[in-house]
Amino acid sequence: MTWTPPAGCRGLVFDCDGTLVDSMPLHYKVWVEALNHHGIRFPEPLFYAWAGVPTDEIVRRLAQEQGREVDAAAVATERDALFHSLPESDLRGVPAVIEIARNHRGVLPMAVATGSTEPSARASLRAIGVEDWFDAVVSSRGLCPPKPAPDVFLIAAARIGVPPTACVAFEDGEAGLQSARTAGMHVVDVRPWLPR
Repeated sequence: MTWTPPAGCRGLVFDCDGTLVDSMPLHYKVWVEALNHHGIRFPEPLFYAWAGVPTDEIVRRLAQEQGREVDAAAVATERDALFHSLPESDLRGVPAVIEIARNHRGVLPMAVATGSTEPSARASLRAIGVEDWFDAVVSSRGLCPPKPAPDVFLIAAARIGVPPTACVAFEDGEAGLQSARTAGMHVVDVRPWLPR
């Protein structure tokens, strides 16, 4: 596919899970497994609607809605451990987005802005062979409010030295799209390019 940056674009910022890495079906699989241990249901449409919401917040919301008492942080940690126990070979890049990143590598500064942890994002990027393509990998976890707040995109833009208004953001979730728009970035919704 051919994608041309809009006039004035000086930097690219990508979400990780579901945008660069087609990991969302795997994430859903481990969510179901982790939550089943606690008697909590997570309908698949809700999982995709909440893309970009931190894991512990997802556990809190679901437990509250379903009248369950759980340690949200512990369940989120259990979910993350399950995900990281999967073989890296299960992860694939999103072809259209990877092609855009490949074509602009070394041409424009590029960053990753994720709601995942930085080690998790780096592991996913490494698994698909693109970790060294990016000038910065920024996680909102423990650093700033999560998406849909704009902070993670603003920090990513600052790390690559490009004003947010001169950046294009690539996202697959409503929270992330809102986050990037609020940051003042031109936004590309990658969902039509996803292989599902």
